[in-house]
Amino acid sequence: MNEPLFTNDTIVFGILMLALGAIFYTESLKGGFWEKFYKIVPGLFMAYMLPAVLTTIGLIAPEWETTNTNTGEITKHSTSLYYVASRYLLPAALVLMTLSIDLKGVFNLGWKALIMFFTGTIGIVIGGPIAILIISMFSPETVGGVGPDAVWRGLSTLAGSWIGGGANQTAMLEIYGYNQKLYGGMVFVDIVVANIWMAILLIGIGKRNKINKWLKADTSSIESLKDKMSNFTESVKRNPTLTDLMLMAAIAFGTVSIAHLFANILAPFFKEIVTGIENQTLKNVFTFLDSSFFWMISISTIIAILLSFTKARNYEGAGASKFGSVFIYILVASIGMKMDLTLIFDNVGLIAIGVVWMSIHALLLIGVAKVIKAPYFFLAVGSQANVGGAASAPIVASAFHPSLATVGVLLAVFGYAVGTIAAIGCTILMQLASS
Repeated sequence: MNEPLFTNDTIVFGILMLALGAIFYTESLKGGFWEKFYKIVPGLFMAYMLPAVLTTIGLIAPEWETTNTNTGEITKHSTSLYYVASRYLLPAALVLMTLSIDLKGVFNLGWKALIMFFTGTIGIVIGGPIAILIISMFSPETVGGVGPDAVWRGLSTLAGSWIGGGANQTAMLEIYGYNQKLYGGMVFVDIVVANIWMAILLIGIGKRNKINKWLKADTSSIESLKDKMSNFTESVKRNPTLTDLMLMAAIAFGTVSIAHLFANILAPFFKEIVTGIENQTLKNVFTFLDSSFFWMISISTIIAILLSFTKARNYEGAGASKFGSVFIYILVASIGMKMDLTLIFDNVGLIAIGVVWMSIHALLLIGVAKVIKAPYFFLAVGSQANVGGAASAPIVASAFHPSLATVGVLLAVFGYAVGTIAAIGCTILMQLASS
């Protein structure tokens, strides 16, 4: 990508915050164009799409290259904003949103949440080989290649990413030995297709009542949990003092520091254990355990759940989940910034495979949701727990209600656990389809 107009992270962060401020200001306006606009397009979607537009027009960029005019040497640069948002602000947001969680209410959401999660997983497993078969009818060369260049080997990394996460994606790259020079193309497809699908899910959130009506969904358990949380918030509501704000910051970022501390201990510890497993299949299944991100998210969530049984949960009355939502919106903006809309046309063949693949995943989810009358919440979060992982599943879940963010995390962590083994099954089917 060419060098953007603004490369300084401080300036770029300010631009993203101005964009978020503009979205929230226009969304708050009553009457006229903006009220009609936000009835159709959710503010969360705009928080994701506006940074993508800024990247597309060359104002900002997630990464770029510069060339030394004297030596011709190419230097790669990147922004640290997504890293900071996902490693510091995301776990802090999860803590603040989980402080007041009603764990019993979450478990009362029932079996439909798990059914939709596994449906999403199956959709990815069968979607890959079906997409290869469909695209091969029109463009055989797109799904071809031999040896390390075989497209199915590259697509195995997408399966790992879309069922589990980054750790599972890397594991699939190692297992199937895809040509690393071509790997960037697969990462690109991953970003484009997964982000387009996330955008569609966010738009759907704004129309969830109509969707639930069409699905004939029973939303009573979700509404009951939301009402219970709203009543609790009202019962402890107060104007936050400076002490309240500082203590919430201490709880949130203190927990983040503890999570990072133990993640940096546990990830290398388990990496050594997993490396020592002789059975290759068993080793691949447990590769997610050497991911520090997995441990960081898991530990943050566990500590927050434990804190929910203490008086710390009363900080919800001082606006804990609202501050968590601020961090979530910053994360959304940093994710949107990674999307250059013009690049969609750079590799049409692989993008077509990804789009067909994701469409199968979506159609299966819609079909099962219709049959079991599952609410759109379970469809969206079940999908994003697979495709987006722990970085974006809480975003989608919290858009329904801040107290539901933990549901997204729990399902996403489960995705890490099944990601590699399910991706291996998908890859075997893709190899057969390619041949």
